[in-house]
Amino acid sequence: MDKALFEYLLRLGDDSLVLAQRLCEWSSRAPTLEVDLSLSNLGLDLVGQAQLLLGYAGEVEGQGRDEDRLAYHRDAEEYRNCLLVEQPNGDFAQTMARHFLFSIYRELLLDELVGSSDTRLAEIAAKAVKETRYHAELASDWVIRLGDGTEESHRRMQDGLDWFWRFVDEMFAVDEVERVLIERGIAVDPAVTREAFDARVTQVVKSATLEVKPSTWPQTGGRQGNHTEHLSTMLAEMQVLPRRYPEATW
Repeated sequence: MDKALFEYLLRLGDDSLVLAQRLCEWSSRAPTLEVDLSLSNLGLDLVGQAQLLLGYAGEVEGQGRDEDRLAYHRDAEEYRNCLLVEQPNGDFAQTMARHFLFSIYRELLLDELVGSSDTRLAEIAAKAVKETRYHAELASDWVIRLGDGTEESHRRMQDGLDWFWRFVDEMFAVDEVERVLIERGIAVDPAVTREAFDARVTQVVKSATLEVKPSTWPQTGGRQGNHTEHLSTMLAEMQVLPRRYPEATW
């Protein structure tokens, strides 16, 4: 087994899967029917990406675990998603702030992964980047719309950005797993995309009459399986049927 590649694919796939679950929690609860459908569609895009990435991870592992097994039969400490995506939805502005930060990060990452020396990963990235580009555009529009809207919407969007900024640095951190894959031309050095990320975020935030307040308390650990309590709670709901009926087919 290529342990580093397996770990990297889990990180990418878990990011998509966990955020998809968070977005789908808005079903029937969004502020309008249009937004309800929009958030569900964003979640479905991410489920599709998770299916491809975790399916490939299962093949690399070679232990007979497919994407469903990896999604529904791992405990929280076995998940490798970044802490940003597991945070609760909060209000609509907070959800959009989270999606804004993640989607810009992810679009830039996937753009680079299209050139990965791993052909399978490059193909997945080429498909996913088109969807993610739309996600980033949609979330950016909402940040501007709410930030430059009413006094209430401005406050809520600023609060969302302030809360989630503490989780940004983790997405760009590099450990030994990624360092090995970067040297092999498989993974992307986050330093390549950080400058572009900061520039994009600054441009949108400025248009929204908001500001980015640097965090003095950056949060990390998700990539190593050290998660907040929110992930366990979310997984308990997401995994209840497959865990209760492990041999069932759907």
